[in-house]
Amino acid sequence: MAMDPGLVGQIGIGACLGLAAVGSAAGAGVAGMAAIGAWKKCFVQNKPVPFILVAFAGAPLTQTIYGFILMQTLAASTLSSFQLLGFGIFAGIAMGASALAQGNCSAAASDAYGETGQGFGNYMLVIGLCETVALFVMVFSMLMAG
Repeated sequence: MAMDPGLVGQIGIGACLGLAAVGSAAGAGVAGMAAIGAWKKCFVQNKPVPFILVAFAGAPLTQTIYGFILMQTLAASTLSSFQLLGFGIFAGIAMGASALAQGNCSAAASDAYGETGQGFGNYMLVIGLCETVALFVMVFSMLMAG
C-alpha cells in the first residue's frame, strides 16, 4: 500500500510528468518547425510534399506518455517524500532531455528527407536511439521505485 507522499513527494511525482512534457513540447516544436520548412521548400520547388514528416514531428511526444506511466508508479510507491522528489525531478529531466534531443534529430531528418526523399529508415533509427534513453529511464526508475 502506498504511503502518503506529502507535499515534497507530490512535487516529485508531478515533476516527473511535467518535465518530461516540457521536453516533449520543445522537441516537437523544433521538429515541427523543421517539417514545415521542408514542406515549404517542396512547395517552392514544385516537388511532392512528403506527409511522412509528421512522423518526425510527432516522435518526441512519447516521452510525455513515459512520464505519465512513471508518475503513476511513483504515486503508488512506498518511497519517502525526498526519494519521490529525487526520482521525479531527475527522471523527468532525463526524459525531457531525451525528447529534446529526439526533436533535434527529427528536425535534421525532416530537412534531409524533404530534400532527398531518401533515408527514412536510417533517420528513424537515430530518432529511436534518442527514444531509448527515455525508455531506459522509465523502466529502471520503475524497477527502483517498485
